[in-house]
Amino acid sequence: MTVALLAWFDGPPPSVAALRSLARTRLAPHRRLNLIPETPAPTATAQGWPYWAPGPEFESEHHVTAATTATAATAATAATGTAPAALEAQVAALLVRPLDPRRPPWQLHLIPAPDGFALLLRAHHALLDGGSLATVLCALLDGSGAGPQLANRGPAPTPVAVPRARQLAWALGDLLPKARPLPFHGPVDDRRAVAFSRVPSQELAAAREALGRGPSPRTASRTTSRNAVFLTATAGALRTLQLTGRFPRLPGVCALVPVDVRTEEQRGLLGNHYATVRVPLPGRRDARRRLAAMDDFLHRSAFAQRARAQAAVVSSRPREFTLLGDAASRYVDSPRYFSLLCSSVATHAGELTLGPARLVGLAAVPPLGPGHPLAVTMVHHNAGAVLTTVADHSHRRLAELLVGLIHDELRSLAA
Repeated sequence: MTVALLAWFDGPPPSVAALRSLARTRLAPHRRLNLIPETPAPTATAQGWPYWAPGPEFESEHHVTAATTATAATAATAATGTAPAALEAQVAALLVRPLDPRRPPWQLHLIPAPDGFALLLRAHHALLDGGSLATVLCALLDGSGAGPQLANRGPAPTPVAVPRARQLAWALGDLLPKARPLPFHGPVDDRRAVAFSRVPSQELAAAREALGRGPSPRTASRTTSRNAVFLTATAGALRTLQLTGRFPRLPGVCALVPVDVRTEEQRGLLGNHYATVRVPLPGRRDARRRLAAMDDFLHRSAFAQRARAQAAVVSSRPREFTLLGDAASRYVDSPRYFSLLCSSVATHAGELTLGPARLVGLAAVPPLGPGHPLAVTMVHHNAGAVLTTVADHSHRRLAELLVGLIHDELRSLAA
């Protein structure tokens, strides 16, 4: 359950001592980053439910570490069985390194990279979600968009007034099995493979304007969302794999899309504040028609309202272990519920720096779940976007191939 955010910097790296000093100054005051999980002993009538408790004094020497080329290469070789040739192998090796359960479960790694350096911020997903990782990283950096300040506490996601009939329809839609297992589904092994592809801002902007260039008056001058473009490109990449015979054409490919339910006032709130919505990926042959179908679906699905209603229902229930809850969790993690995770994030943080080095790219690396050895993400930051695929080691070739196919689909839309 390790979730991570990788940041590339163009410029000289800081010393580990300087990075630790910065972490002590800017991160130590925030209590969320100083929590450790505790699990009470089970009783005769109930299983112990984990909770967060204050940890030891903030230890930047433990949380901030350096991965030299030599040590990262050794770790990556041990994790993959082959000599690493790129940053991807080093990240894959660090993803599976256990977090110390006696300390707050997060770490920041300084990694050498071509033409600069990289920071890998990783944490247990129960401590931080993807938006929280971006907030923590921005708190370390300087720039006009380095805020907002981290929030130690804040209100729960705001409940929304939704008609009962619509709530029932959403609940039914969320419970029904819609996906079909794909050939890459199966047990997740204990090693990881990661692949990246950088997308220039102008290329992504051109793809978002693809519908506006069409002949239909209904879509004239329309700019679609980054999420619609990302999901459409992923659908096109999977269709290409189907057409090449790598796996059969199967209807019912559903993406599980995380939706941040923080309000604008809650942007700095750390923790896990998201809900998930299933999105059927269109299989139409024409890329622009696929984009139109996806754009229409996202406009009709009331993403934010639906996600906040779901979060309000979940947060109103007591945290306790039940057999029904366990069965529901297993079902939601199964290939019958969704086919793959597709997460799209935009930081809106502007120009950010660490000393003289400039932040030039961000990549999100989510955990893999039981039966789901593949996830796809896109993170948009000032200079452009980064596509990422993460898979277990047995599907490393699929991860490398798929990230290139998704980028090809984006180029096709942009053209």
